[in-house]
Amino acid sequence: MINKDPYHQLTESMGYMNSRVVPEILKKQVDLKEVELLLAAAPPATVVELADKTGIPTNEVEKMIEPLFIKGMIFKSKKEGVIRYYRARHVIQFHDANLLTPGLSGEVLDLWREYDQQEWPGDQDIITQFMPNAAVRILPVNVSVPIETQILAFDDVTCMVEKAIALAVVNCTCRMLHGDCGKPVEVCIQTDKAADYTLERGTGREITKDEAIEILRLCEQENLVHTVSNSRSGGNIICNCCDDCCVNWPGAIKYDTKFAAPSRFTASIDIDECTGCEACLDRCYFDAIRMDSEKETAVIVEENCMGCGLCLVACDFDALSLKETRAHDFVPD
Repeated sequence: MINKDPYHQLTESMGYMNSRVVPEILKKQVDLKEVELLLAAAPPATVVELADKTGIPTNEVEKMIEPLFIKGMIFKSKKEGVIRYYRARHVIQFHDANLLTPGLSGEVLDLWREYDQQEWPGDQDIITQFMPNAAVRILPVNVSVPIETQILAFDDVTCMVEKAIALAVVNCTCRMLHGDCGKPVEVCIQTDKAADYTLERGTGREITKDEAIEILRLCEQENLVHTVSNSRSGGNIICNCCDDCCVNWPGAIKYDTKFAAPSRFTASIDIDECTGCEACLDRCYFDAIRMDSEKETAVIVEENCMGCGLCLVACDFDALSLKETRAHDFVPD
């Protein structure tokens, strides 16, 4: 059995199996004593418990915690007035938290780009093998264009905003790294405990519900797909994804719903209203709209449609609508 160095041990504890890049990312940001503390932070433990586990004096542990928190490497659990600390629990948590670290060096950003391009596709495959359901799911547009079919609360992106107690917005980490598309970057909306975490770290800014709705409207106009955690609640993060930068899609756009599940809806075209202008074709990430050369109208390739509804935003003739066609299999909250 090969004894792995602490950086590789920490890498694997967060779910990055056989990564060459992530240990290098860690080496640029934390020393061996900090790695020791992070390895001890599972299950969640108090400062005193971490000191006991590592042999590091309590006052040193206290000083080490805050920089690791700011770097997105350690997280806080507050229950019954007691604060416990735990390390990042999975690949996506560490990826997104660390990338939003204020003042992150260009060298580390380059390593994250390398990870996304070379190692993330393999990790994504591993994640999907062990998950019974897709990790994220698409929500349909409903800010710019009302949907005729009744939307349930778990499908309603505006409902997520309206019921939130706290709201913040942060940069999209995908477009931070790979943002050649020119789409808006400060559009990742966080609610409640995720918003509290963001504001405590200083990695985003507080927003009102009206501001959040305006961001969602902008995203729909800019052709960004709303995605959330594939749980009934939708989790605490509303991503707004482009088609070339975002890691929610499996590599180049494929019709693989193992990681990203479609919404409950499928686009439908009223051929009597369709003028064949082709405005909707450019809006679709998933090659789900094609032209019928005989009828000179658009047609939906239903097996490809992910139900995002972005095509509706482009149609000036009300020829497109969303119809409920699927049920959801949620990951438990």
